[in-house]
Amino acid sequence: MTFRKLDDIGDVAGKVVLVRVDFNLPMQDGQVTEDSRVRAAAPTILELSAKGAKVLLLAHFGRPKGARDASQSLALVLPAITKVLGREVMFVPEIAGDIVKQAVGILGNGDIALLENTRFWPGEEKNNPALAKAIAANADIYVNDAFSAAHRAHASTEGLAHVLPAYAGRSMQAELEALEKALGQPVKPVAAVVGGAKVSSKLGVLTHLVTKVDHLIIGGGMANTFLAARGVDVGKSLCEHDLASTCEEILEAADKAGCTVHLPYEVVVSKTFEANPPSLRTCNVHEVAADEMILDAGPAAIEALSDALKTCRTLVWNGPMGAFEMAPFDAGTVALAKTAAALTKEGSLVSVAGGGDTVAALHHAGVAGDFSYISTAGGAFLEWMEGRELPGVKALEA
Repeated sequence: MTFRKLDDIGDVAGKVVLVRVDFNLPMQDGQVTEDSRVRAAAPTILELSAKGAKVLLLAHFGRPKGARDASQSLALVLPAITKVLGREVMFVPEIAGDIVKQAVGILGNGDIALLENTRFWPGEEKNNPALAKAIAANADIYVNDAFSAAHRAHASTEGLAHVLPAYAGRSMQAELEALEKALGQPVKPVAAVVGGAKVSSKLGVLTHLVTKVDHLIIGGGMANTFLAARGVDVGKSLCEHDLASTCEEILEAADKAGCTVHLPYEVVVSKTFEANPPSLRTCNVHEVAADEMILDAGPAAIEALSDALKTCRTLVWNGPMGAFEMAPFDAGTVALAKTAAALTKEGSLVSVAGGGDTVAALHHAGVAGDFSYISTAGGAFLEWMEGRELPGVKALEA
């Protein structure tokens, strides 16, 4: 896809630029605990500021359901934003109207202001055109730098793009270019790793991927459901037995599309879910006892999967191979992640990963910095993997 980006804007000196960012930051005891979303948006904000624009930041925070709530005001995250940007940022307790107009009049070229939580207004989540026009009335240009909110057709993520000249920010641009390399126009062969607890949460992803990739590697609790569908007794493992026919349909679709589905043939099992349990053992999937649960892929299975990755040129990853939060059930995820990272570093693999658990697992494995691109988006990344059109992205197409 082709989309408008910052390079296409031209001179912004003295212009008012609305920048949609994702500052829905985690907080504890009144303090922001993780600021990666601010750091991701900083290049766009600072570039526009350096070019003389008056930058107005739009974001949501929490779920106030269309009403003002002091506990969900963006004023709470202002200190974290100013710290990352290294700049003074004005806070404006509105998103439209005379108060915003006055603030724009006070701002000098290159100054930055943070507007209030967009979700305080009921028209935001309803994508109310009147609200979008009211917000746009105080601005000249709209920039969307919040891919993680691009799957929402809200006034600040989609509506504004129909009222003002609209462009992708640097973070959005990097995300879209990485995703295009992963599934849009990838270098083949393409592999996908899809893990996690439940097949039901990723039915759309699996159904779409078998038509797009050459190798589909299924891990985590999801693999147990597929194994059970193939007649394997998975003991007391996490398993959605009622989805057996659905799994069969996905496997048949994969066969028709020429996609090889990889399931672990060797697994790590235990009678209890605890760190380094006494009942821990590795066995063939057909040797799982009735009182055991599968908690990770075994080393031989991971080695086979690593060999499959070595034949591929593109990888998209969402979800762990096992219960990675607890040792030793993190071993499979860590080993496969290290293989992917090594292949990426040597230049033979383009690797794109996304999703909260995935990002945590790659950081745990110490290889997050070695992947080609890591998306911090949750729902938007999954919907992209499902092949769904993202409203916030569609609105930026050239």
